Amino acid sequence: MFVDHAEIEVQAGNGGHGHVSFRREKYVPKGGPDGGDGGKGGDILVVADENMSTLLDFRYRKSFKAEAGGDGGKANKSGLGGPDLLIKLPPGTLIRDIDTGELIVDLKPNDEPVIIARGGKGGKGNSRFKSATNQAPRKALPGLPGQFRKLELELKLIADVGLVGYPNAGKSTLLSRISDAKPKIAKYPFTTLVPNLGIVRTSEYRNFVVADIPGVIEGAHVGKGLGLEFLRHIQRTRVLVFLIDCMDDNAQISYDMLRAELGLFDPELLEKPSVVLINKIDLLDKQARMIFDSWPVNWLKISAVTGENVGEFLNIITNLVFG
Repeated sequence: MFVDHAEIEVQAGNGGHGHVSFRREKYVPKGGPDGGDGGKGGDILVVADENMSTLLDFRYRKSFKAEAGGDGGKANKSGLGGPDLLIKLPPGTLIRDIDTGELIVDLKPNDEPVIIARGGKGGKGNSRFKSATNQAPRKALPGLPGQFRKLELELKLIADVGLVGYPNAGKSTLLSRISDAKPKIAKYPFTTLVPNLGIVRTSEYRNFVVADIPGVIEGAHVGKGLGLEFLRHIQRTRVLVFLIDCMDDNAQISYDMLRAELGLFDPELLEKPSVVLINKIDLLDKQARMIFDSWPVNWLKISAVTGENVGEFLNIITNLVFG
């Protein structure tokens, strides 16, 4: 199951307590203070794991707690530090503090682990409080509590190219044609219920990732259809591909509406380079193809089913991605 939103709570480890004790050795009847310090509590860290692609696990496990530091001991022995807790998340996960709204981190592949909650400091043992005026302090400090945070996890897929179109426009078919992805394909709307990613291999060293999101409908920017559930997944893309069904009665209006929905959701989407494809031309006879003349000349006509002009499309996209 694809899940791209979750809320969790994290509790870093508490610091260990400082210790009160005095040296008690033979021939040293009045030994000085020797209580050790408490150990630091464990931190909680996050890191991107490229083997993960969903936040599903965090729907079932919502609480994460690191271990406390050990208490100080006799003979100035410090308590052990609590082990850190590492949480693995899909690349592209944004982590926000729910109480403050602060964006803590936007996880990228190959980034180093990031601390999101710090363990508490260990308390000082009584040996720390010895002074000229107080040779036998009986004071030690408790460890400090670890940091507690309520966090929102939001996954935005990381892809180079985003496919945008109405339900049943042929996005999944195109993705399966150009990449190694195997999305579900059928002749009814909303076959795609979750985003799909595919890697397009144009050469040994020039590959890019394409995202197919569920079909956009009018009002998607306010949550109609699958709306806000998945529009976020094209925010990171570098290039947009608008897919229009050749059987659409008014392709220009459909294209304008798709752009309007994206612009209402995030105006910056309209600043990205884009390509417009008229798909399913294999369904048109020779006479019907005369309507090509009414479409803008820069719209590329393709058939994702037969592969007609798909090679030309890949050349255009490759130049936009790597240009």
